[in-house]
Amino acid sequence: MIWYADMKLAKYLANLGYGSRREVTAMLNAGRVARADGTRLADGGPFAHADVRVDGEPLDPPPGVVIVLHKPVGYVCSTTDTNPLVYDLLPRRFRKRSPVIAPVGRLDRDTSGLLVLTDSGQTNHRLTSPKSGIAKVYEARLASNLRGDEAESFASGTLMLNGEALPLAPVALEVLDARRVRVTLREGRYHQVRRMFAAVGNHVEALHRSAIGAIDLGDLPKGAWRVLGDAEVAALQISRRDPT
Repeated sequence: MIWYADMKLAKYLANLGYGSRREVTAMLNAGRVARADGTRLADGGPFAHADVRVDGEPLDPPPGVVIVLHKPVGYVCSTTDTNPLVYDLLPRRFRKRSPVIAPVGRLDRDTSGLLVLTDSGQTNHRLTSPKSGIAKVYEARLASNLRGDEAESFASGTLMLNGEALPLAPVALEVLDARRVRVTLREGRYHQVRRMFAAVGNHVEALHRSAIGAIDLGDLPKGAWRVLGDAEVAALQISRRDPT
């Protein structure tokens, strides 16, 4: 159990999104914050995240949290938009946390699947850095039948996207049927999968991300989320192999 001796509890709770410093101080004064054994907590003195209760409930995940969300089609990775937001699928307090819980990379509105979010800037940077080489797996439904040479073209390391000066790194393509494929890539260029198929004369009608590194959605329902354990976070950050 990690203890905090130098941080005020009111500041800690405010950073977790429980309210402003003034609001959280009022909660403390009203006896709404206590230890697991029921002992009231004041703003001073050491405390442990796992031992704090607000209105009898355990605290939200601690700082450094990494979350996996099964994003449905129609939601956007933004804090402000006219469309539904991925934050609408998370507890309301999460939007008020400091640092903010932010997506690691993005999925566009019309793409579903695995979205990782974290409030750790260091973790976010490690996972999105081009040097990470973390595999990302997508399943796509195409408008037209495959012509047969797409796997060779994607794996060549010479495919160019419209408007870009550098070719794509090699991408693995697994054919599921004439119009369904599984794509594994290690870059993260803007709308990369959609633009790759546009470059070979096809169109992606539906796109779903099923895995990032060693983490997949498993049986997580659409719109649901879960916190990754320490071992999963470590595996996600060091994974460089194809998770398929």
